[in-house]
Amino acid sequence: MSSTVTAEPSAPPGGTGAPKYTGRARALLLVLSGAVFLEGIDVAMLNVALPSIRADLGLSTGQLQWVMSAYVLGYGGFMLLGGRAADLFGRRRMFLVPLAVFVLFSGLGGFATEGWTLIAARLVTGVAAAFMTPAGLSLITTNFAEGPRRDKALLIYSGTAAGGFSIGLVAGGLLTALHWRWVFFAPVALALLILLTAMAVVPEDERPDRAGRGADLAGALSVTAAILLLVTTVERAAHVSAARTLGTALAGLALLCLFVLIERRSATPLVRLGIFRTPSLVRANLVGLLFSGSFFGFQFVAVLYLQELRGWSTLQTSFALLAIGADAVLSPLLTPRLVARFGNARVIFGGLLLTALAYALFLPVGADWSYAAMFPTMILLGVAFSLVYGPLVIVATDGVDEEEQGLAGGLLYTSFQFGAALGLSAVTAVQTAVAGEGGTPGDRLAGHHAALLVPLGAALLAVLAGASGLRTRRAPTEEKADPRTP
Repeated sequence: MSSTVTAEPSAPPGGTGAPKYTGRARALLLVLSGAVFLEGIDVAMLNVALPSIRADLGLSTGQLQWVMSAYVLGYGGFMLLGGRAADLFGRRRMFLVPLAVFVLFSGLGGFATEGWTLIAARLVTGVAAAFMTPAGLSLITTNFAEGPRRDKALLIYSGTAAGGFSIGLVAGGLLTALHWRWVFFAPVALALLILLTAMAVVPEDERPDRAGRGADLAGALSVTAAILLLVTTVERAAHVSAARTLGTALAGLALLCLFVLIERRSATPLVRLGIFRTPSLVRANLVGLLFSGSFFGFQFVAVLYLQELRGWSTLQTSFALLAIGADAVLSPLLTPRLVARFGNARVIFGGLLLTALAYALFLPVGADWSYAAMFPTMILLGVAFSLVYGPLVIVATDGVDEEEQGLAGGLLYTSFQFGAALGLSAVTAVQTAVAGEGGTPGDRLAGHHAALLVPLGAALLAVLAGASGLRTRRAPTEEKADPRTP
C-alpha cells in the first residue's frame, strides 16, 4: 500500500467552506512548494545577473541568451521524459534524485570561467529540473483529491513559485553586487535543507507494473532535437542566410514528425497521443507556451534596457521588477475566490488581457523614462501572472487519469519552457537585427522597441487562444468523490 497523504474532509459535501489539510499533507505541500520556490529564485537571480556575467566572461548578446536558453532547452526538451518517468519509475524517486543533481550543478555554475562551461552547467541543471518539477506536480495531483482541496494546493504551489521569483529578483541584485558567482553559490544551503526534509516527508508510492514498459528514449531524443533546432533557427535568423534558416526550420519540423511517428508505433510511448483529444489540455498548453514566451522575452529586454541603456545597478533593476512579484500574494488569496466565482477559463482570459495591456503600455519606452512610467506595466504583469499561471495548471491536469498525471504536468511545463526558449530567441534575433552588437544608445533603444513587439504579439495570440475556452460552460465547483479521502 502507498503511504499517500490526503486533505482532511473538513469541507462539507458540496465543496463549500475552506479546505483544510492534515499535518502530513501540509508538510508534503511545504516541501514540494519549497522545491518549486528554489527553482523560481534560481531563474530570477540569474536573470538579474546576466549583464554582470556578460561583462565578466565577455559574452555576446547571442551567447548571453544561451545562458538562459540552455536551461530552458534542457528543461523543456526533457520535460516529457521526466513527466513520464515519474509515472513509470515512481514519483518519489524521480523527485529526490533530480533535486540532488539540481543542487550540485546549480552550484557548479558558479565556478565557470568561460561561457561554454556556464552554458553546459545550466543545461544539466535544466535537465534535472525537467525530472524534478513534473514529479513534484504529480505528487500534489495524486495526493490531494480532485476539487477545491487540490485546486487550493495547486494555487499555493504556483504562488510559492512566484514568491521564489520575486525574492530572487531582490536577492539576485544583492548577491550580484558582491559578485555574480554568489547567485549560484547562495541557494545551495537552502537546496540541501529542502532535499533532506523531502527525504523524510515525501511518501513512498506504489511501484507501477512496468512489465514491457520503457521510457521511450527515441521519442525523448527526437523531440529534444526538434526543440533545439527550432529555437536555434529563430536565434540565428538574423545572422545566417534565408536558405540556412529555412533548412534548419524544416529539419526541426521533420524531427517533430518523426517524434509523432515514433509515438504512434511505440508500445510504450513517451506521450500517448490520445491525451490530445482533451480540448482543455491542448488549450492550456498553447496558452502556456505563448504566455511564457511573451513574459521571458519581455523580461530579457527589460533587464538589458535598465542596466545597459539606463545604467541602473543590479539592485535597482531588482526593485524595478519586484512589482511583478505581486502574484506571490494574489495567487493564494485572490485567485481562488475569482476561480470559484467565474471559473478558470474566464480568470485566465482576464489575465491574458492584462498581459497584452501591460506590454502595450511599455512599447513606447524612452531613453529617460521614470520608474513611475514603467510601474503600470510591472504591476499589471504581477496581477496577470496570478490570474493565469495557477488556473492553467489546474486546467491542464483536471480530469486526467492518475497514471498520466506526470505526463500532463510534463506537457504543460514543456510548453512553458519551449515558449520561454522561443521568446528569448525571438527577442534576441530582433534586437540584434535592428541594433547590432553594441551600437549607439539610439540604436539600442530602437532595438528594444522592435524586440518589445515580440512579447506583445505573443500575448495577443494567447488572448485569442484563451477566448476559445470561454465557450465551454463552467460546471459548479464540487469536491469529487475520491477513495483516498477518509
